[in-house]
Amino acid sequence: MSRIDPAAFRSAFTAWATDTLPNLGDEQVCVDGKTVCGSRDGDRTAIHLVSAFAGQARWVLAQQAVADKSNEINAIPELLSLLDLKGAVVSIDAMGCQKAIAQTIIEGEADYGLALKENHPTLYEDVHLWLDTEVTRGRLPVLETVEKDHGHIEIRRSALSSAINWLEAQPDWAGLQAVGRVESTRIIGDQTSTECRYFLCSFTDPGRFAATVRGHWGIENQQHWVLDVQFGEDACRTRRDHAAENLALIRRVALNVLRHNGPTRDSLKQRKIRAALNDRYRLNLILCIPTPATT
Repeated sequence: MSRIDPAAFRSAFTAWATDTLPNLGDEQVCVDGKTVCGSRDGDRTAIHLVSAFAGQARWVLAQQAVADKSNEINAIPELLSLLDLKGAVVSIDAMGCQKAIAQTIIEGEADYGLALKENHPTLYEDVHLWLDTEVTRGRLPVLETVEKDHGHIEIRRSALSSAINWLEAQPDWAGLQAVGRVESTRIIGDQTSTECRYFLCSFTDPGRFAATVRGHWGIENQQHWVLDVQFGEDACRTRRDHAAENLALIRRVALNVLRHNGPTRDSLKQRKIRAALNDRYRLNLILCIPTPATT
């Protein structure tokens, strides 16, 4: 693993992943970074990986290693350039809220929903004040959803405004059509917390906006969390040469094939155990051959 050229390995992985899922039209492509904590070695920092994840298909599309989280800005356009994004919507957290990234997405004939925070202080303040005022005065329709799960209640109120002719920065952002606000209230027992988040969007459909903001958590819940819990990624202490990055890619290959080719009644953990014990089952997974439930 430590001797494999990571660039060539990434290229082969992306070719396989995009060949398996060639059409991203109407798909949400979530982009986010994850640090492999166990790869830290003395003064050598842990590797940081930026991934593209198809949220609806639950499929890892591509991976790019960077020196640290701050370098995500440079890695994201390169990552997106590997994908045919036509018809997709790309969601990225505040680190990826950059003009060059918005331009890359629009040139790829896709839409975007970019989280906006204080890394753009003037723009953030303008959007923040405008949306808060519009919502408070009842001039914007608000879409509310309520979810109950594992002992807590989460209420989301989303609002999207396409009336942004007043926004001086609009011409600087390719394709910018609307700004959005999501107010999330979480209730756990007698504790209540509320957070407001703001977004730049290249589309004007409020329902699509709410779904995109909610869907972005798929990369956290269905990729990052699963890699740590089911594959022990953060606990892995492999760190020699290129081994940590290459093994991280192997885990994403395994996640894709296990998730999409085993019997639907089996959990991911059951599929892993069966793959370790059954040669035929494991071969079917590697070859991406669907396995009957009775195998």
